[in-house]
Amino acid sequence: MTERTTTAVLPQEPENTTTKPFKVLAINGSPRRQWNTGKMLMRALEGAASKGAQTEFIHLHPMNIKGCASCFACKQKGGKSYGRCALKDDLAEVLRKVDEADAVLIGTPIFWSNATSCTRALIERMLFRHVLYDAEMTTLVPRKKPIGLVFTMNVDQETAKAWGYQQTIDGIAASFGRAYGAENVSTVVAFDTYQFADYSKYETSMWDEPHKRAWHDEQFPRDLDTAFELGARFAAASV
Repeated sequence: MTERTTTAVLPQEPENTTTKPFKVLAINGSPRRQWNTGKMLMRALEGAASKGAQTEFIHLHPMNIKGCASCFACKQKGGKSYGRCALKDDLAEVLRKVDEADAVLIGTPIFWSNATSCTRALIERMLFRHVLYDAEMTTLVPRKKPIGLVFTMNVDQETAKAWGYQQTIDGIAASFGRAYGAENVSTVVAFDTYQFADYSKYETSMWDEPHKRAWHDEQFPRDLDTAFELGARFAAASV
């Protein structure tokens, strides 16, 4: 007698066709959360969200953060922090989110010809951990991603060039290009921004307030539209 065997056929689990949402992270390096720089970043996030992206806004200024400590733990061969920043403060969590994001927007006003101090701390620790000192300047960035740099300033474009602001912007963009690839770095600049809600309360005689108000009313909505388009373009590229 031949023994007959049967094989049970288990039901197939449905294939997981869900995809993770495209994450866009905006980091505000301005002391003011909801002034020119913050508004530009929020508008960029609205653009990203319009294309289905998941967005997050981080305000750096209130955080307990430091710049690079020059400990070189990120470059120590075989070290536990190789390719990562070893400092443990509020910026550590921000850097984790930077690495998880699919696109990153960083905004700063220009203060005395440079980014704000908290933005500088972010740039130092975001980039230095990933760039090696080998002959090829190898980058340890886990994956290349779009980087959007948003700059605001209260001087016009001609003055920005004369005072070296454009050189600062170009230098910061080039630094990100070395780590993430120049083709992945985009820059948006808002010139001659409106700095105070009421100019009469402050010593501001070097500025022509009616001109700045007229310029702000005409130009800043266009700058916000440019920021929106940047966020939308980043998110649309993932589709």
